[in-house]
Amino acid sequence: MSAEQKSIEAFLDTSTRAARAILETVDKDGFIHVFSHLDADGVAAAGIIGKALFRLDAKFRLRITQWVDEKIIGEITADKPQLVILTDFGSGYLELLDEKVPDIRVLILDHHQTMGKTENPNFVQVNPHVFGIDGATKVSGSGVAYFVAKAVNSANVDLSPIALVGALGDMQDKCEQRKLCGLNELIVQDAVAANLVRVERDLTFFGRETRQIHKALAASTSPFIPGLSGEEDACVAFLNNLDIKLKEGEKWRALRDLSEEEKKRLSSALAEHLLSKGLHLEVGNLIGNIYILDREEPWTSLRDAREFALVLNSTGRLDRPSLGIAICMGDRAAALEEANKVLEDYRKSINKYLSWVSENPERMREFENVYIVYGENFINEKIIGTISSILINSVAHPDKPLIAFANLEDEGVAKFSARTTDSALAKGVNLGEVMRAAEDFGGKGGGHNVAAGAQVPLDQVDNFLKTINVLVGKQLKGEHIGSKSHDNTSVQ
Repeated sequence: MSAEQKSIEAFLDTSTRAARAILETVDKDGFIHVFSHLDADGVAAAGIIGKALFRLDAKFRLRITQWVDEKIIGEITADKPQLVILTDFGSGYLELLDEKVPDIRVLILDHHQTMGKTENPNFVQVNPHVFGIDGATKVSGSGVAYFVAKAVNSANVDLSPIALVGALGDMQDKCEQRKLCGLNELIVQDAVAANLVRVERDLTFFGRETRQIHKALAASTSPFIPGLSGEEDACVAFLNNLDIKLKEGEKWRALRDLSEEEKKRLSSALAEHLLSKGLHLEVGNLIGNIYILDREEPWTSLRDAREFALVLNSTGRLDRPSLGIAICMGDRAAALEEANKVLEDYRKSINKYLSWVSENPERMREFENVYIVYGENFINEKIIGTISSILINSVAHPDKPLIAFANLEDEGVAKFSARTTDSALAKGVNLGEVMRAAEDFGGKGGGHNVAAGAQVPLDQVDNFLKTINVLVGKQLKGEHIGSKSHDNTSVQ
């Protein structure tokens, strides 16, 4: 058995331990409180665990939140659940949990970098990093939740598509041709074997199944296409110049309706357009693996896994996570209809913010080692992570990470979201370590090497930005910047 296989086996063994804790709690008719992060991956993870618990006829409550803080600890203390499950965050709160609720049984189903230690026998941590597996690219929070759910009951293999949706929402399709790999590939195999998912290679635009071609182009944020994203009229002209018909008779065509020759023509023209704008890295995002959920209706927003992920992300980011959870647990009626409306609002918000940054150059400034996006009071703090994920692919110098922030005036803090590229990672950049510097300014932060977040008091924003620039510069020179004793992985 190879070292990689041993790591996977050890990870799966821990998943089984967590499953056993769930089954023991249910057998004793215990109450379970589940907390999960608000992005697509967190909502998917909550849906997976929620469905697994529902099938056990368990007593449980689901809560979507941005991070674990004193308020959440207070809820746990007041409710006195027999089991707490944290999904898509938790590994940065080990010492906090050990200090505040040491006697409560806690399962941490996370994929962020682990920080802090505890020997508390009441805690079970299922995290790929513990076994030397990269949680940024090999498995997401919903993937970890899936392996635990599958260990609870093999029938939960039908939740594998939701785990893939979460992984794609976390942009873990980093392997060749935008494939999911590592532990994610095991989930793909489960889903394909169960005839739940089909994998094809195609254009990767949002709305492949549901949108008119020009609207799909206009809605594109990954890649973001200057002059086309958010500009429907420009997209119509672009397609007309390529002699690609928008309608077949009276019916509007979607990307799925294009012939192979039309797809080649469109992808070549888009590649040339991106290259003309200096966006070489974005060209590789045009074509890749498409994960089609065969049990979902064609021409709906849930048929393509990436589009499904956007639906979940929109519900979490716009304060309607219960809709996303309901969809993950099987609701295809009222919840889906309402979620599609939320998705439209979300898409419009993203395009509004991207246009605002583009039209106001002073809002995205280049420092010596980083780019800073000053979202301040204009950009919704719950969408700042999405904005940074899109903009990192358009920077002129890919060795420089991008940090975007938005203000939460009511709480007196600024929320930061940091993203970087593979070339910067190769030079030693680790944003999870950089963001932990927030603790020096009365805040908290942490995350993955490629994506991380923080929050700091408003009066410390400028000092924190200067420190980020210095720390990234040290990492680019190969220096080790040290680590903090705590990590808040939920503030991305």
